[in-house]
Amino acid sequence: MNWSLAMALVLLVAKVTAAVITGSSAIYSDAAESVGHFLAVGFAAWALRFSRKPADETHHFGHDKVAFVSSGFEGAMVSAAGLLILYAAIQQFIFGVHIVNLGIGVVITACAAGINLVLGFSLVSVGKRSGSPLLKANGMHVLTDVWSSVAVLVALGLYYWSGWVWWDPIAAVLAAVNILRVGFRLMRDSLGGLLDESDPEMERVIRDLLDAEADRRGLSYHNLRYRHSGRTHWVEFHLVFDDGVSVGEAHEEATRVEGKIADRLYPDGRVISHLEPKSAEDEAERWEEG
Repeated sequence: MNWSLAMALVLLVAKVTAAVITGSSAIYSDAAESVGHFLAVGFAAWALRFSRKPADETHHFGHDKVAFVSSGFEGAMVSAAGLLILYAAIQQFIFGVHIVNLGIGVVITACAAGINLVLGFSLVSVGKRSGSPLLKANGMHVLTDVWSSVAVLVALGLYYWSGWVWWDPIAAVLAAVNILRVGFRLMRDSLGGLLDESDPEMERVIRDLLDAEADRRGLSYHNLRYRHSGRTHWVEFHLVFDDGVSVGEAHEEATRVEGKIADRLYPDGRVISHLEPKSAEDEAERWEEG
């Protein structure tokens, strides 16, 4: 994240310089996206540190849900940049296109695209491995910057070979549409995380493991619930035992089952089970009826 913040600042300065020198709306669109990106990365860098704070008296479940807030903020910044790019392109369609110093703009844009490509894939990869929506969102944002730069380079190349200046605003519009698509996706994922939207793939993994452990011990279970708070996996379920099993024995068995699932979710898995006798298996607790 520190590298991402540093590169965002360097590339922002470079792209704004290229936009001023060339007058290209396509390069301007690339620079505008970088403004939003820099603000979003700054917020994400703070959020990443804040999310690592342990639970305290006012936040019993920790602070890692701020990752979804950061992802939503990043999506909003991306979308704002997309709208700004569309506005600039429309302005050029109305008032005309004037491009100068094409070579400098191409060199700066190409270098920026190469740096962002490496950085973006690295962030997405680390985000997936660590289960961090914050890092993954930042990586996706960086990769949108790459596609914006590619669109700029294609447009400037077409302009160079054909002399038709309208390639420039057309490329800006296409880049803006792609940027808006990614921005809305980030905001939608952020909302899903804040509302504890289920992850079908991870829930299937947990259910398969729980099925195996319950079958091996002659137990059954129900009311499996799973959520991911940005870094921590929270799992809860009801384990059903024969009526004659003592509380101590049931507790030991439940602890072993919880441990198996927690090991699968290491290092940030939190597993809670509720013990039930078979005679009460079909009786729903009052707090669950709503």
